[in-house]
Amino acid sequence: MQPITASKHVSAPPETVWEVMTDFESAADRIQAIVSLEVLTDGPVGLGTRFRETRIMFKKEATEEMEITAWNPPNSYTTEADGCGCHYTTAITCDGDGDGASVTTSMSIVPLTTFGKIMGALMGWMMKGACTKAFEKDLEDLKVFVESSANAQPV
Repeated sequence: MQPITASKHVSAPPETVWEVMTDFESAADRIQAIVSLEVLTDGPVGLGTRFRETRIMFKKEATEEMEITAWNPPNSYTTEADGCGCHYTTAITCDGDGDGASVTTSMSIVPLTTFGKIMGALMGWMMKGACTKAFEKDLEDLKVFVESSANAQPV
């Protein structure tokens, strides 16, 4: 399956966007689809941080445990998780574009089991559409929060 990708321009300095998008403790307050996010490791968020995220997907709550496997502040981080017979790798980038920041979420899915392969073949197109919409909504929520008057800074 091709990576599932969504991007959004945010009118704020990349450092501000990075700070908000890596504040995992407050994620559920900013992203409507996230019901809860529990950081499972001690210390600041970074390489090796594990967390459990519960979000609304397909109108139901879904919980996944993820780990940050790449950390490149203030530009990108990558999470990985296994679930439903697949391995998920999600890269989130934040690049300055001279007029703020461009934030992109890109997820690759690799089936690990026969179940994962069958589900991917049967529902791949539906999953891609649902994930793209979810990423777009998450990025819109991030944009609205960062650009709100309480968080805005000149670019």
